[in-house]
Amino acid sequence: MDEKEFDYMNVIPLVDVMLVLLTIVLTTSSFIATGAIPVDLPKASQNFEETMKVQIIEIDGKGIIYLNEQPVSLLGLKNSMKALPKNMPVLIKADKSLALQIFVDVIDIVKSLGFTKTSLQTERSA
Repeated sequence: MDEKEFDYMNVIPLVDVMLVLLTIVLTTSSFIATGAIPVDLPKASQNFEETMKVQIIEIDGKGIIYLNEQPVSLLGLKNSMKALPKNMPVLIKADKSLALQIFVDVIDIVKSLGFTKTSLQTERSA
C-alpha cells in the first residue's frame, strides 16, 4: 500500500490554542481596565492631593501679574514662591497681547527657583 504524502499542515489546533489565549488576555485586561480587581490601598498620614495644589500665575494684557488671583510684583512673586516645594505644579496663563519681556521675566523666576512641573495654558483655535 502506498502512503499519501503530507500535502498540508493542519492549523485547526493552532487556531484553538490562539483563541484560548486571546480569551484569557481579553478577560484579564477587562478586569484591570474596569477596576474589578479589589485592591486594599495603603493609608498615608497626609492627603497628597490637598498638599500639592497647583500654583496659578496669570498675566493680564496690561502686564499685571497675579499669583492665585492675588496681584503681585515680580519681586513679590519670587518671594511668595520661594517657600513652596519645588515639585509643586505651576500653571502659567498669559494674555496673547502681552509684551514678551514680562512673560520671560515670570518664566525666568519660576525656572531660577527650581520648579520643574511648569505648564502654559492655551486655548484651541477654532
